[in-house]
Amino acid sequence: MRAMRPKDFAGMNNQKYIYIIAEIGINHNGSLDTAKELIDIASDIGCDAVKFQKRTIDIVYSKEVLDKPRESPWGNTQREQKEGLEFSIEDYDIIDSYCKLKGLDWFASSWDSESQVLMKKYNFPFNKIASAMSINKNFVELVASEKKPTFVSTGMTELKDIDLIIKIFQKYQCPIMLMHTVSTYPSKIEDLNLKCINTLSERYNVPVGYSGHEVSVSPSIVAATLGAGAIERHITLDRSMYGSDQSASLEPVGFKKLNSILRSIPDILGDGRKKILEEEETIASKLRYWIPK
Repeated sequence: MRAMRPKDFAGMNNQKYIYIIAEIGINHNGSLDTAKELIDIASDIGCDAVKFQKRTIDIVYSKEVLDKPRESPWGNTQREQKEGLEFSIEDYDIIDSYCKLKGLDWFASSWDSESQVLMKKYNFPFNKIASAMSINKNFVELVASEKKPTFVSTGMTELKDIDLIIKIFQKYQCPIMLMHTVSTYPSKIEDLNLKCINTLSERYNVPVGYSGHEVSVSPSIVAATLGAGAIERHITLDRSMYGSDQSASLEPVGFKKLNSILRSIPDILGDGRKKILEEEETIASKLRYWIPK
């Protein structure tokens, strides 16, 4: 039986428990049925949480961008495409009830302050700051002021950017876990630079996780053995589906394989204390023939 999932970052330290997040994001393509199917899969394969995204379209995108042409299942403009991918609060009310029914944590990364305030009604166990928002000082201040344990993705940042993020979270005494990530979709293996997990841990003395956008499962496993306390991967029903994040996501079979391995890592790594097992004592008595019986 899996250990009870932690409710704060303390339970994700020292590789005792790896918190697994299935990032649904916008891979639902505006369909609640698809979202529920992905929630079902995440629950069935043993994920701890699912994550979504929330945007106020007219804040995040300019009128000029929204008026541009773009072919999509929802119409011929960027606005129609963006609005087609966006869940309403009424939709999230349904998702909130469904995740509670499944016994699954859920939260969302907001892409503007209005959305962050709007989503507070759900009392998430964790906040999440996406890489795109991580150098928006006012937004980071808003999230940190909630004093809720927060995952902060570090794609598209330098150490000086992360220095400022850490100072803000220290100012509000808000728990933080930095999420090492590379913001390319999908990411090339040679760009992942997983040693940054150790760099971030040593520089800031905070928990560090990994948010991957590569197509394989092995880098996430390596990240966990390097000490990542949380692993976040995008999940999809089919990588060939419409959407910019689909190709950087794991399908159910791949995600199930990843979860199975991640759950075994704490047992495989052990406690680091060198000792002779009881079973080894029996074998030693047979093989060490020179020792008097």
